[in-house]
Amino acid sequence: MTLRQNTRTIYVGGTAIGGGNPVAVQSMLSVPSTDIPGSVAQAKRLEAAGCEILRAAIPNMEAIPLIEAIKKEVNIPLVADIHFDYRLALEAAAAGIDKIRINPGNIGDDSRVKQVADICRSKGIPIRVGVNSGSVEKHILAKYGAPTPEALVESALYHISLLERWDFCDIAVSIKSSDVKNTIAAYRLAAEKCSYPLHLGVTETGTERMGLVKSAVGIGSLLCDGIGDTIRVSLTADPVKEIAAARDILQAVGLGKAPKLIACPTCGRTRIDLIGLANQVEERLKGVNAPITVAVMGCIVNGPGEAREADIGIAGGDGEALLFRKGEILRKVPEGQIVEELMAEVEKLAVGMG
Repeated sequence: MTLRQNTRTIYVGGTAIGGGNPVAVQSMLSVPSTDIPGSVAQAKRLEAAGCEILRAAIPNMEAIPLIEAIKKEVNIPLVADIHFDYRLALEAAAAGIDKIRINPGNIGDDSRVKQVADICRSKGIPIRVGVNSGSVEKHILAKYGAPTPEALVESALYHISLLERWDFCDIAVSIKSSDVKNTIAAYRLAAEKCSYPLHLGVTETGTERMGLVKSAVGIGSLLCDGIGDTIRVSLTADPVKEIAAARDILQAVGLGKAPKLIACPTCGRTRIDLIGLANQVEERLKGVNAPITVAVMGCIVNGPGEAREADIGIAGGDGEALLFRKGEILRKVPEGQIVEELMAEVEKLAVGMG
């Protein structure tokens, strides 16, 4: 596995971001900020789904009470998403927010930036500088002709410099584009130019199907490069689905905490219901909290050998399967008992790892 980029560590509430800490999964409330009960209910669902950092839009002063209401009901850190109005950042900090997302270059003169930096410093609140293709300054766009990766990074560095001017360095950075290639290139360039923790994401990815594909390609490529400290999968869908997608991406690149399932695509040699078995095992593994690799393979000809690195697995036969561990066959199992016997072995391994 590629080594993680060595970034600074910041603390969002009690969650450490950067510095080699586990990649934290984020999402954002989609309920209108005026609907406090609905927002609290959605926040609870996201926490239960495994969200580790939660963001809420704070578009006006009427939304400030949302901060206290959510923090009373959930235990994960809360981020205030603020645009343009520095007074909202000051009020959010006073209300107990754990992190603020704001671009210093958009909130007015130096005195306003200083006020935000000062209150955040005094309360230990980090700031995320968030740049996307639609927010690049006009003079930078004129220089590059388009929101290129270089333009996005230059914009981010500009906003960072405004905070550094007041000795504020508890900063995270996001540099997002709806174009997957531009997103990847921008983050790679940013990783070369600054040591602040990076918040990964591809923005405006669309509905669930293509959104998942774009996010997996963009976020997954960067994580494989060792780049990225926290992620948000942006979907035009229920945000709970963002959490599942983010965890699947982490799992796919070897940064997950759950069991890993590998399964072959089936072929003409398959004599058992491999697709059904794989789906059953995948569902059962949701209740296991250990980094075990489990294989569900279609035939005894190639299965044990191809999945030799799996901690435990099955290879299908005709009405039965071979149960194997690290490529070594343990015993034959009748078709009706495959899932139960496999999961019994999984539980033994999980206990041993605990």
